[in-house]
Amino acid sequence: MILSPDIIACARIVEQGDKTRFRTVMAAPVAARAVLFPLYAFNVEVSRAPWVTQEPMIAEMRLQWWRDALEEIAEGRAVRAHEVTTPLAALLSPAQAQRLDASVAARRWDVYRDSFDDQSHFDKYIDQTAGGLMWTAAELLRADAGHEGAVRDLAYAAGVASFLRAVPELAAAGRIPLLDGTPDGVRALAGRARARLTRPKVRKGTGPALWPAVGTRAALDAVEKTPRLVGDGQMPGAVPPWRLSLSALTGRVMI
Repeated sequence: MILSPDIIACARIVEQGDKTRFRTVMAAPVAARAVLFPLYAFNVEVSRAPWVTQEPMIAEMRLQWWRDALEEIAEGRAVRAHEVTTPLAALLSPAQAQRLDASVAARRWDVYRDSFDDQSHFDKYIDQTAGGLMWTAAELLRADAGHEGAVRDLAYAAGVASFLRAVPELAAAGRIPLLDGTPDGVRALAGRARARLTRPKVRKGTGPALWPAVGTRAALDAVEKTPRLVGDGQMPGAVPPWRLSLSALTGRVMI
């Protein structure tokens, strides 16, 4: 299977903007790459939109551009030409486009310097961003609908681990990333995520959608044991290569 120029362009975006997910996609069969690269390129473009400008209004406009594109996809209208939207429109169902729209809306938190309102707000942010993305990836790789809850739980755990890795950068940018940044608060958040960590029993072909969560258990365990790793920026890295290789070889997600 030869990847189209649009897919290759999406791959370049992911390679530059999300090296972890790029590695997971390159470990996947070529057919899965054609699905995952546009989805992850979309995520790169949306996640960086609030950070390319200091003007909240401009950041909001950038996010709205993607929401408008997803609305076009959901309604079956001609989608605006873009190296990401064109292949994405060929993949998404209306329901998937609406789900991704919720993930874009959640990114408004990244625009401003306000803290999360409460734990429910934080959980919703993680689920709409990490959970919505992973479940859409799994669904596009033909996951059974009955696995959605387990996939979202895995995505929540991985999403929290990823968010904790970003805490030093968020704090340096003037954000208030954690509801409770004390050692006990960080430990509790890691434990909350660890409690939802699961290995969904999906078919082998769906596995690549879950590989961004590889190594999550070790990361959360380390934070529970030594919370200062978060503030020091010393958390274990995402998706250890050897665990990714084992996942690809065995078909199991080495969480």
